[in-house]
Amino acid sequence: MELKKILVVEDDPGLQKQLKWSFDDYEVVVAGDREEAIAALRRHEPAVITLDLGLPPDPANASEGLATLAEILQLLPSAKVIVVTGNDERDNAVKAIGMGAYDYYQKPIDPQVLGLIIQRAFHLHALEEENRRLQRGGDRSLTPLAGVIATSPQMVKLCRTVEKLAPTDVTALLLGESGTGKEVLARALHTLSRRQRKPFVAVNCAAIPENLLESELFGYERGAFTGANKQTKGKIEYAQGGTFFLDELGDLPQSLQAKLLRFLQERTIERIGGRELIPVDVRVVCATNKDLKRQVEAGQFREDLYYRVSEVTIDIPPLREREGDAVVIARLLLDRFAEQNSRALKGFTEEALSAIAGHDWPGNIRELENRIKRAVIMADGKWITADDLELESQNREQPKLLNLREARERAETEAIRQALNAVEGNVSRAADTLGVARPTLYHMMEKYGITGTFAE
Repeated sequence: MELKKILVVEDDPGLQKQLKWSFDDYEVVVAGDREEAIAALRRHEPAVITLDLGLPPDPANASEGLATLAEILQLLPSAKVIVVTGNDERDNAVKAIGMGAYDYYQKPIDPQVLGLIIQRAFHLHALEEENRRLQRGGDRSLTPLAGVIATSPQMVKLCRTVEKLAPTDVTALLLGESGTGKEVLARALHTLSRRQRKPFVAVNCAAIPENLLESELFGYERGAFTGANKQTKGKIEYAQGGTFFLDELGDLPQSLQAKLLRFLQERTIERIGGRELIPVDVRVVCATNKDLKRQVEAGQFREDLYYRVSEVTIDIPPLREREGDAVVIARLLLDRFAEQNSRALKGFTEEALSAIAGHDWPGNIRELENRIKRAVIMADGKWITADDLELESQNREQPKLLNLREARERAETEAIRQALNAVEGNVSRAADTLGVARPTLYHMMEKYGITGTFAE
């Protein structure tokens, strides 16, 4: 039986160990600061979180803890957050409750009492989750970024960018190969924004014939052309108040680029056959798998339009560059498709995992999804093999698959070494760079066998 997950956000290594030992009936995930907490939140989506309000870089103040609480509740509103405070911090605890925390507990830690609070939190979360499940008809997507697998450092950073960008109205350009999840991220930008209750309207420039695309985007008046029997709104107008997503922008005909530029500059449209300028309030997100800069140089794409749509650019890495993500995504997809097709499959063979990790995935997540869906249907045994996936076994030696603990330790070690090298071994400055307290950094250096060679 899978253990229930608790996320413990605590910068004191001693308390981290105490809580892990005290709650061995749960899977305890530990984070020492806000960045680690948010990364762990995305990976594990824990039902219950304990949060020390005194977090680095200012552990004597509750501001960082309260900011972390706000971010947690924004990303995972269903989580039950138990804030942990000192004896003289009741006002901050009350403030946290007002922000949406489930409960609070004052130090020193009594594992038995805290354990009872955690039990109640899990019970309430289960009841609320069942209610949500019934209301949404079985849809398990609880967070705006639930469709994004963020285990690799590149994707964790990308998710942070999306979260920062979402509350604004700047025009965003999503760049990435086909199948990397551009529309998923566009929907996340919409869902995390103030426009979330308004429409999300998507148009694929490559999927609509050039002679129909203008009317699809801008609409038309009655009698504008043969067959125009009534006034018809365009997709941009239908997105009023919400988000307009223009996919495959690189395929937009040059004849329409000037009209799109005018709309982006003036935020008004003119239907085909019409004379009235219609104001439209939308947030615009564009996407393409083409190199727009080269298209500009070749005269295929307007330079002024390029700079207008790329106020902020998000580069989505292909699956082959996302370390470890292919295997993680594959396992999630296997569970999903096995359930949908009523197949009692146990998982992937080691050979299959090696093949997944070693494949270049030119079709990215879309290709991975198709291969696993087909394998689930066609597999003869209880385990999915490389042959079931129609992938060749990797004869060359594959890098060892890291579990999350190993991956985190490797990343932390490298980050600490880089920070120390950058400041010539000054631990205080390195701690500031890494966003942790100096005692915490000393503990991590000891843990990973890192020695400083410069005097502070």
